[in-house]
Amino acid sequence: MAVTIEDLYRSYGVLADAKDDLSQHKDAYQVILDGVKGGPKEKRLAAQFIPKFFSSFPELADSAINAQLDLCEDEDVSIRRQAIKELPRFATGENILRVADILTQLLQTDDTAEFNQVTGSLIAIFKMDAKGTLGGLFSQILQGEDIVRERAIKFLSTKLKTLTEEVMTKEVEDYVFAETKKVLEDVTGEEFVLLMRVVSNLRVLQTVNGRQQLVELVVEQAFLEQALNTADPDLVDRLLQCTRQALPLFSKNVHSTRFITYFCEHVLPNLSALTSPVPELDIQLEVLKLLAEMSPYCGDMDKLEPNLSMLFTKLVEFMPLPPDEAENGENSAMEEPKLQFSYVECLLFGFHQLGKKLPDFLIEKVDAESLKDFKIRLQYFARGLQVYIRQLRVALQGKTGDALKTDENKMKVVALKITNNINVLIKDLFHNPPSFKSSVTLSWKPVQKSEAAAPKRPSGEELGPGGSTKKQISPLPRRDARQIYNPPSEQRGGFRGRGRGFRGNRSRGRPY
Repeated sequence: MAVTIEDLYRSYGVLADAKDDLSQHKDAYQVILDGVKGGPKEKRLAAQFIPKFFSSFPELADSAINAQLDLCEDEDVSIRRQAIKELPRFATGENILRVADILTQLLQTDDTAEFNQVTGSLIAIFKMDAKGTLGGLFSQILQGEDIVRERAIKFLSTKLKTLTEEVMTKEVEDYVFAETKKVLEDVTGEEFVLLMRVVSNLRVLQTVNGRQQLVELVVEQAFLEQALNTADPDLVDRLLQCTRQALPLFSKNVHSTRFITYFCEHVLPNLSALTSPVPELDIQLEVLKLLAEMSPYCGDMDKLEPNLSMLFTKLVEFMPLPPDEAENGENSAMEEPKLQFSYVECLLFGFHQLGKKLPDFLIEKVDAESLKDFKIRLQYFARGLQVYIRQLRVALQGKTGDALKTDENKMKVVALKITNNINVLIKDLFHNPPSFKSSVTLSWKPVQKSEAAAPKRPSGEELGPGGSTKKQISPLPRRDARQIYNPPSEQRGGFRGRGRGFRGNRSRGRPY
């Protein structure tokens, strides 16, 4: 016979009155458990009564948890939410892992209120037993369905950092790091980014040694031990995303040498052959920007000379010789070379940063003929640069406030930032001997405090390479015309990795 509302209240009264002698009323608790088979009203009461007396009937623990789980899967969302809200009361002793596992699976719901209730219940049991809760989460990440895995990883990436040190103890953080390394053996690109966010926020990894461990994690995912297949956009994207994850980890004590060396040995020599993972992304500029940002943290002296040599070679490639001149002094009919300012800013900055550690490179490691050729290129580039800087300043003169916020003027402001940076660095190289003392902030980076006296420039637009089909400002005359573009949005394809590391289609049907 079906359990009624009256049966449930009667059984509740028996147990409530029993006080210290609850175990003698097993039949009354069984009636409450059977309430999950009743109608909506009975189920709502059962959802509240089952957890209230759960701890008094250990022999019925499995039945009680299963009954509550049935309610968590009910068709009525209000019943599900009530049952989920009460789940943390079952998270005692050995049950914590099971409850965490159940709650993790329930993250797959598409009902916002229900999802928030699941999240709240997970946080609640985290505060009771963080390591046990993590066991349930990582179990589902490693073995669960795709949607559960995805949402469990997102939960970790957003919620762990909000927990206090009392909850996230050193032991708990060590466990997170160890389990995350297991997950990283087979991940998608998006999962990799989220998991790196998880471990990067761990307090236990905020030391120099901890940051170095994180860099090693990224190195493993980046496949730095093998040559880059420039025709494979997935492998190119993999390298870019890994490098972006490594960048915040570099410091004066955690060096970027392995990445810079890989870029110099395998990427720069094949720069024009790189296949972009996103059609509208200027892949060459993206690579050069990453290289520039890493360059201040290169530390291995043994690798400095070959890396500088490659940067020097690329600089020469992007800094053209002046066109031949006719005998009468007029420019010949030869087309003026394109000056690719954005590329040169990145390469020159990288060369300048590494040159600080090997200041005699141009004098001792570059032969006289090559050095002479390089200076001619620098002089030609500097002349065009000065003309363009003057034109930009005239175009922006007197403009303030809203006038500087138009797309055209914002691009001109950024163009001025780029050209000023190049100008400062070229002046250093014209010293005898060459100097590497000046300091600039890359055009796409926020202005540092040390440069507070300089006017801040809006970021977001870059000066594009000559010949680009991207946005242009009003044409400027003759060789000083420069095309300026707004770089593509940060769209990223997945890694779609193959073999070890990033997940392929082989992994339970996951994308990529």
